[in-house]
Amino acid sequence: MGCAVTSVDELLAAARSGSMRAIGRLLSLVESDRRDEVLAAVEPGAVQVVGVTGPPGAGKSTTIAVMVAGYRERGQRVAVLAVDPSSPYSGGALLGDRIRMAQHINDPDVLIRSVATRGHLGGLAAAVPAAIRLLAGLGYDLILLETVGVGQSEIEIAAVADPTLVILNPGAGDAVQAAKAGLLEVADILVVNKADRDGADQTVRELRQETHAPILKLVAARGEGVTELLEAVDAHHRADTPERRTARARSQILSLAQTRLRTHPDLDTLAVAVAAGHGDPYTAAENLLRPAESGAALP
Repeated sequence: MGCAVTSVDELLAAARSGSMRAIGRLLSLVESDRRDEVLAAVEPGAVQVVGVTGPPGAGKSTTIAVMVAGYRERGQRVAVLAVDPSSPYSGGALLGDRIRMAQHINDPDVLIRSVATRGHLGGLAAAVPAAIRLLAGLGYDLILLETVGVGQSEIEIAAVADPTLVILNPGAGDAVQAAKAGLLEVADILVVNKADRDGADQTVRELRQETHAPILKLVAARGEGVTELLEAVDAHHRADTPERRTARARSQILSLAQTRLRTHPDLDTLAVAVAAGHGDPYTAAENLLRPAESGAALP
């Protein structure tokens, strides 16, 4: 794949032929202002998306690595997207150098990629659904989406993932902290990793007081509990309903709409006018929602 190739159609053809370089370049394009050009050229596809989140140090990468191994044993083509809202990592650096993922680096049916959302058009809400749509069109069967469970990104990930797994450690008040951070609200399945440590059963009991979501124990470093985890993911996916899909789509639409409003070229002008007493926020909001061709933006 030569560096001179910039045509989206050429990149898609190369990607469908197995070029990881072309796939990487297409993913970079959907994080840029050429997103719409790429998505218009991609054939629709279906792909399962599994979100994996939790506090730092919970063992998310190790869990993802053993899940990838399990899905590859089934013959599925897997993509791992590590979402980092704060740092522009390149080409899988976030996961690629971790020893647990090393076994998958040279597998042509495993893509490992970090998605840097800061500084890209639309941020997380726009970058991730676009990457998912691209990978679905390229024939991936399953996407594992990793985020660090410390903020707004988890709420947005829940809008595209089915299910969302929350990985926690035993003890150290992880269950309480997860509840405070809002992680339990997005959890479809809770996983207590490193369950061979003291306090695992206590953590499970604490979680059962906080949530009705299924709770599993896992020792990812030894591969214990992985089969049960994959079965739980399968069961949740089989139980998906049109109502749940509609709710996820609604959340995606709202996130994208909010992103566009926050970056609207008239927003600052309207804010200055309202602050100076030359209008009211209600009229300004109406004007902000009007199509561009409808006329003046000032209240």
